[in-house]
Amino acid sequence: MDLILDNIKDKVECLQAYDFNELERAIEMRIEVNKALMLRVKNVQHQVTFDPLRSKMLYSAVVQFAAG
Repeated sequence: MDLILDNIKDKVECLQAYDFNELERAIEMRIEVNKALMLRVKNVQHQVTFDPLRSKMLYSAVVQFAAG
């Protein structure tokens, strides 16, 4: 059995929630998880759209992590 340990250089995660505070908590949680992988936040993009099926605003974010 071979064990190969490669470094992750870049990683992108997409998150969404119907509550902005919930989205913020999810982003913070993913930042903490990625700190263990020695990744830092490189870029965050967010967007708000209206979901007509639920009659709510849908908040989404794309978080880019990078080694360093």
